[in-house]
Amino acid sequence: MYNNMHQGHPCPYCVNAPMNNLYNMYPCTYLFNMPAYNPYFENQFSNQYPTFTSKTKNDVFIELKDYGPEPFVVDIEKATIQNNNFRTALWTGKYLQLTLMSIKVGEDIGLEIHPDLDQFIRIEEGQGLVKMGDSKDNLDFQANVQDDFSFIIPAGKWHNLINTGNTPLKLYSIYAPPQHPHGTVHVTKEDAQAAE
Repeated sequence: MYNNMHQGHPCPYCVNAPMNNLYNMYPCTYLFNMPAYNPYFENQFSNQYPTFTSKTKNDVFIELKDYGPEPFVVDIEKATIQNNNFRTALWTGKYLQLTLMSIKVGEDIGLEIHPDLDQFIRIEEGQGLVKMGDSKDNLDFQANVQDDFSFIIPAGKWHNLINTGNTPLKLYSIYAPPQHPHGTVHVTKEDAQAAE
């Protein structure tokens, strides 16, 4: 059966159809007359791989500035990943503030305490080590954090966040009440320390 070089391998769906037939190049009925485009099938192309263009329809870059105290809607994950400044105030109101941060590899936020406000932090990209405690010499609470982790710093707790990964640590922080002046932008950690 397989000794005839012109017959080829039989298709299991087509009984002994010759492979090299000039008049019927696709003898398998499952491959015969397949339309190149089916208008009724909405997702013909896989979204698994990015397109060749640099932007897709979902890549919306916003101007990173303080939009408060006006009503505001944002894709917080995309805005956080887009931010490359050490700190950017994205929204400042009377009772709440949203800031974006990007901490370089090996850097930290800096050991600090907020006596009169609570703070919420969510990691969007990267990994780090959170330390908290009642005194700056006794940071007895420690936890590793990474993408999609969040933590809360109660008022009056000393705290620090150290980037332990090999990429910038991208996060957003919510202060209640606001901690920084409206429109705050600190390009580097040194800029933030100079502004204190």
